[in-house]
Amino acid sequence: MFNAKSLLLALLLAAPLACKPPFNPKTYPSADKLYQVALVEYKARRYDNAAKAFEQLTLDLSARDPRLPLAYYYLAQSQARNGENLLAAGTYNRLIDAFPQDSLVDDAFYLSGLAYEKEWRKPQLDPTYGKNAQTAFESLIGSFPDSPFGPAAKKELDRLDEWFAEKDYDTGYLYLKRKAFDSGIIYFKDVIRLHPNAKKTRDAYLRLLESYKAIRYTEDARELCDVMRKTYANDREVLKQCGPAPATPTPTPTPPPTPPPAT
Repeated sequence: MFNAKSLLLALLLAAPLACKPPFNPKTYPSADKLYQVALVEYKARRYDNAAKAFEQLTLDLSARDPRLPLAYYYLAQSQARNGENLLAAGTYNRLIDAFPQDSLVDDAFYLSGLAYEKEWRKPQLDPTYGKNAQTAFESLIGSFPDSPFGPAAKKELDRLDEWFAEKDYDTGYLYLKRKAFDSGIIYFKDVIRLHPNAKKTRDAYLRLLESYKAIRYTEDARELCDVMRKTYANDREVLKQCGPAPATPTPTPTPPPTPPPAT
């Protein structure tokens, strides 16, 4: 009896929810009313409903309506809160393309970069989304040098640089282990050339030296060690692999010229 009463009570409580129709933005009589409802849904953290409402508003509001850029912005925000990062990045880009002079554009550049970056979850994965994030952050810094998002964008670029360096290094290391030295050398050189400040760059130098030694590129190894000693002057591993710098030979003093014989 107790179980039956509990089940009946649960059904009665769930009935109003089951009867509630799904949110439909097209049922609202005007864009003004829908905009108000969309903001209410967003502030209530009902992001699915908010996304539907703001998506509809991007179609219903006129191109000159000052709320249209905000509709794109809140649509992207709702998509991001729902974990739909690629959709959010695309919506931010729609805002940028449609309203390049709007005050929300620097926000959109930064937030689209974050959305793309979240989709590149590991350095080992395809870096396409990381490249998209890099482009967004660089566009923000280049187009809006005084933006309050600038310092944060620079930090994200540094983080991406570390990931790009790690990906190239791992690829080069894989070739090195397979004794495909020439292919590995290409990737190690890319780490050194493209990511000079990354943490993996020092390791790339060491693996490049290892590759040169393996294929007996003696002159290349010697020149690389000259660079490594200057770049990592106090690094024990560098000194171990390269040894101390060769002593500079003392130049032989030039004797003074012999005076001409007296006449």
